[in-house]
Amino acid sequence: MARKTKAEAEATREALLDAAEAVFYAKGVARTSLEEIARQAGMTRGALYWHFKNKGDLFTALLDRVRLPFQELVEEVGTESHGDSPLEAIRLACHKGFVRLARPRYQRVYSILVHRCEFFGDIDPIAMQNSMVDESCGALEEYFQCAAARGQLREDITPALAAQLLQAALGGLFHDWLRNPEEFSIEARGGELVDTLLRLLKGA
Repeated sequence: MARKTKAEAEATREALLDAAEAVFYAKGVARTSLEEIARQAGMTRGALYWHFKNKGDLFTALLDRVRLPFQELVEEVGTESHGDSPLEAIRLACHKGFVRLARPRYQRVYSILVHRCEFFGDIDPIAMQNSMVDESCGALEEYFQCAAARGQLREDITPALAAQLLQAALGGLFHDWLRNPEEFSIEARGGELVDTLLRLLKGA
């Protein structure tokens, strides 16, 4: 059999991830077998094992497709948009993140992580969520430190506390939205929440 090209191999991998997303969302992670995912993708288990070591490896790859590293969001909005204002950089990056989260794939995969994933084998959903929160909070604190150095942050609020306040607000919004994504627009409510909180944190 002819060896697959790099593009064909990548297409196969993406098809398997699409299948995993669909079956995990419908049944949950623990109740889904790798055979079901391969069948959903119209492939063999051998094809799946060629790309992924096990279910944990597959699930991690699924999350990697929708990760929202804060620094990447800042870079996407561009320095022209926020100039020398770290608080504006935070605001625009959060808005960019809300736009991403509103996409069906992002909503489905994060719903799987939060509501359809149990401790199973080498899959630890709490550790995965904690890692994302720590990464986000650490990046936010760096930007709040820059804001404080420029006199843009309230003097009675430390950068660490500002980061924790924003992270807690975002986490609450995120979990409320995932429980019922049709109840409100995360772009509209999230934008209002972030804009309001940053105004309260802004220095005189």
